[in-house]
Amino acid sequence: MPYEPPTHAVERSLRATTGAKVIAGVDEVGRGAWAGPVTVCAAVTGLRRPPEGLTDSKLLTIKRRESLSEELLKWVTSHALGHASPEEIDDLGMTAALRLAAVRALEALPIRPDAVILDGKHDYLGSPWRVRTVIKGDQSCVAVAAASVIAKVQRDKMMAELGVDHADFGFAANAGYPSPVHKAALADRGPTPYHRLSWAYLDALPQWRHLKKARNGADGNVPEIEGQLGFDF
Repeated sequence: MPYEPPTHAVERSLRATTGAKVIAGVDEVGRGAWAGPVTVCAAVTGLRRPPEGLTDSKLLTIKRRESLSEELLKWVTSHALGHASPEEIDDLGMTAALRLAAVRALEALPIRPDAVILDGKHDYLGSPWRVRTVIKGDQSCVAVAAASVIAKVQRDKMMAELGVDHADFGFAANAGYPSPVHKAALADRGPTPYHRLSWAYLDALPQWRHLKKARNGADGNVPEIEGQLGFDF
């Protein structure tokens, strides 16, 4: 399906209205997974023409996404990844874990950004970062699209490595998301050390329900995110 390529429109607007010079695009991956970390990439691209075909990672085939990621790693001005572990997600709640991962990524950049373009409508970063949220920013903003692709490819590689000792779960194919193979292995073998143990899927697994951790409640009134529904959905 044809799609409009991302532009630098938001970045140009931030430069004009705030005087920001270094602007990072930020996107996350793994928020709805049942296992593995949530991963955030911060990418600084400037106003240069991006590689051909850049868009939201979810709109790309695996082969194209991996190829494009290799191009982007050479093309971006700078980038950094931040992760929040399953234990941190359980302890802090997802919103706080996202912020932790994003701050880790932003603070790992060689130069602190003057402003951040954050994918989505919710600002989970907050002060002291100067944030512009953009719905579907991973499709419309060059820096966010670049962050989207890099984050997805790098986390997929990480999950494949974590899955070597847990082959029945199919992490190399599902990246910790609830595929049929993942669900079947979970019901049979129980959670691995990489699973999020505060999540609702354990409610449907009586033999493993005793492993469930109480949710921290740090998310307050933030709505449930995708992936925290029941085992059958």
